[in-house]
Amino acid sequence: MQLPRFIQPNWPAPSNVAAYTSCRTGGNSAPPYNSFNLGQHVGDDPQLVTKNRQLLPNGENFVWLNQTHSNTCVDLTDYQCVAGDTPLADACCTNTKQQVCAVMTADCLPILLCDQRGTSVAAIHAGWRGLADGVIENTVSKMAANSATLMAWMGPAISQKHFEVGPEIKDIFNDYPQAFRENHQSADIKYFCDIYEIAKHKMMAIGISQIYGGEYCTYTQSDLFFSHRRVTHQALNGDIPEAKTGRIVSAIYLK
Repeated sequence: MQLPRFIQPNWPAPSNVAAYTSCRTGGNSAPPYNSFNLGQHVGDDPQLVTKNRQLLPNGENFVWLNQTHSNTCVDLTDYQCVAGDTPLADACCTNTKQQVCAVMTADCLPILLCDQRGTSVAAIHAGWRGLADGVIENTVSKMAANSATLMAWMGPAISQKHFEVGPEIKDIFNDYPQAFRENHQSADIKYFCDIYEIAKHKMMAIGISQIYGGEYCTYTQSDLFFSHRRVTHQALNGDIPEAKTGRIVSAIYLK
């Protein structure tokens, strides 16, 4: 069976909204980045990554972000991009046609947003740090649309079963006890964290009721997605020499 190069969100977005998440197959990169790696910062051959990026739909209109697990959102509506420019941000939004909003992930949660009229879009890189610091809220506040008119699609991320965290992270999210389950098999106090659940409740709290996605797991679906935590565990177990992996991209734009 041939694996897909892209996944389209299953959501009722307006017809002029284009959105997709890349998978790890169908590209040019060699192992351990095989093969559709979009990250230039992970040690892959830069020329091969460039070739991979050229395969992306509307790839010529990307503004690639320098993601640092912040809560910063950059508005690309009037953004003047120069060659090699990578804004320091973990989310972006626009109401300019053909301007792509995109984020890269390899376990963190990508969230794509659009309004019901198809006039505004956004992409969010939501790891636990970004979620804690308000990256969703900051992004929605910058969009040219009321939050009640927005719909969201949660793309591929690590599932609760494989995202183990310590009590210090659980304490940060005290308002979301339903997102944590204690790991009784661990010698230390550990919890399994559901970042999909946290993101969903954060969006609902600011008026977003149409929320879709959340059915993938980057850790277990190794044929489809890169996973930083998976290769970290493999390296610790001696299955691979070092924890290196690629990045997928989640993108959205107005046609």
